[in-house]
Amino acid sequence: MSMVKALMNITSAENVLQEILEWLARVAHALAPPLLRLALAVPFFKSGLTKWEGFLSLSPAAVFLFEDEFKLHVFGQSYDFPLPTAVAFLDGVAEIVLPVLLVIGLATRFSALGILIMTAVIQLVVPEGWANFHLPWAALAVAIIALGPGTLSLDHLIDTLRRPRITPGGT
Repeated sequence: MSMVKALMNITSAENVLQEILEWLARVAHALAPPLLRLALAVPFFKSGLTKWEGFLSLSPAAVFLFEDEFKLHVFGQSYDFPLPTAVAFLDGVAEIVLPVLLVIGLATRFSALGILIMTAVIQLVVPEGWANFHLPWAALAVAIIALGPGTLSLDHLIDTLRRPRITPGGT
């Protein structure tokens, strides 16, 4: 009789463990997307803040970097950025707008794609940064693209409001 009781206790413990694991999965499923979005947004937003002196006024340092310091390293050669002031402006805008969109979860997959493209360009400028920075950023961006914005996002809210409501009467 004690063997049957022991087996019942094991089965009960397995059920409790399974319920705990399912609860953890539900919590992680809700928290992972916003945490991924935040983790990717922070370094780009911080970098973006350094590019501006005021509203739509690039800092001289940002322009200098794209004109004189940043070079594209392709096939063993280094090349100047074409239209460096325009590129600096676009970079500065993207480094502010895309992280904000990520954090609020609006146009999430497109924002992550934009940051993934920026990461690829940054890799061409700073090839030695791939292991410490570019690979983790790319992994975060790809994860966000794959998983989507999650339930804690404006994208999810908009999608929920956009769907037709089905009432019990069928109308």
